[in-house]
Amino acid sequence: MTIGEAKEKFEDYKELAKIFGSFSENVEETKLLQRQFYGYFIVRTYSAGVFAGEIESKQGDEIVMRNARRLWYWKGAASLSQLAMEGTGNPSECKFPCEVNKVVLQGVIETLECTKKAEKSIKGVPEWRQ
Repeated sequence: MTIGEAKEKFEDYKELAKIFGSFSENVEETKLLQRQFYGYFIVRTYSAGVFAGEIESKQGDEIVMRNARRLWYWKGAASLSQLAMEGTGNPSECKFPCEVNKVVLQGVIETLECTKKAEKSIKGVPEWRQ
């Protein structure tokens, strides 16, 4: 069973985490593990820019993301906070390059969990190329 299939089948995070061997009795650690399976995040770094994707791991100010896009330029949201909550109101004018399988980000200074609406919006922005 893939993680995606498990997401559809299991509503209970603890049960899902047990299946994949990531359950912890520590509530905060379990919440982080739950978001790794279910969450879509916007991550801002000190010098590498802004990315949106799934968080695989976090240690200190380093985050490893999977299925991530760099958010090079956006229009239709006044801030990253609005982008994380509502998505972009003007996807055709955003500049989000292709998705990468994995990226290691150092110097993380902000992490925002996205709503499903925002995730759909960000993923729906056409790939920017030159």
